[in-house]
Amino acid sequence: MEKLIEKAAVLIEALPYIQSFRDSLVVVKFGGSAMEDPAITRSVLRDIVFMECVGMKPLVVHGGGKAITAELSRRSVPTRFVNGLRYTCERTVAVVDEVLHDTVNATLVQMMRELDGRPFPLSGKDILRGEKVTTQDRETGAEVDLGFVGKVVNVDTEQIRWVLNRSDVPVITPLARSMDGQVLNVNADMVACEVAAQLRARKLVFLSDVPGVLRDPADESTLISTIRRSEIDGLVREGVLSGGMVPKLRSAADAIDAGVSQVHMIDGRIRHSLLLEVFTDRGIGTQITAAPE
Repeated sequence: MEKLIEKAAVLIEALPYIQSFRDSLVVVKFGGSAMEDPAITRSVLRDIVFMECVGMKPLVVHGGGKAITAELSRRSVPTRFVNGLRYTCERTVAVVDEVLHDTVNATLVQMMRELDGRPFPLSGKDILRGEKVTTQDRETGAEVDLGFVGKVVNVDTEQIRWVLNRSDVPVITPLARSMDGQVLNVNADMVACEVAAQLRARKLVFLSDVPGVLRDPADESTLISTIRRSEIDGLVREGVLSGGMVPKLRSAADAIDAGVSQVHMIDGRIRHSLLLEVFTDRGIGTQITAAPE
């Protein structure tokens, strides 16, 4: 009996959060090695199904880098990275397109259906307008071509809202299409930020294989639980933020500037980390807020 009462107490504790987030849009970006473990993936998707069942409007943007790299290797297509970005030639973008849609997205959708969820696959090619981007050589500063790599410049929010209003969960591939019809490979973090910004989501959650923002990347006890929007540039100058965390945090800042209330970075490998971050006061990762200093 005591165990049953404890379970009921947990539900009552969560009630204020459930009421607060009813009808709220939460964009979840799922990626990293956490996505490579079927058990972890199923656990995360179960949390997303729970969110939908209690009246929230979750939306999933997924990555797929490791699956893409494995398929490129299997087909003997060379992989090259420039400043952390995958150079995407015509052969590569075709493989990226195929893997993201036929393998990664299809697997997530099928898993959610097995959990009695309501997934709705959405191709980024149909809802995201993009344009090509370049990078700079770190030594010479010269512009470097990245092939068919792009950024999102517009989101078909009407089509996404149509899916959400059906009480379905959009599951979006990180691809875009240029004005001339070319498919572009887009960083999934950037897709999630742009989608959240243009939809003015209540929350944007990054689920990956890191616990959040660490002052010392080698020491998880140095987790920074809260970062104010105004602190991001200072953390970059101090070197606290570096590598791939810099564009992620700056995109998170842009999302907050566009109206997203909070951005969270949490470890998807921790069981129910998504629910713990959304439905508890303390959470378990790093949250970025618009609150002034």
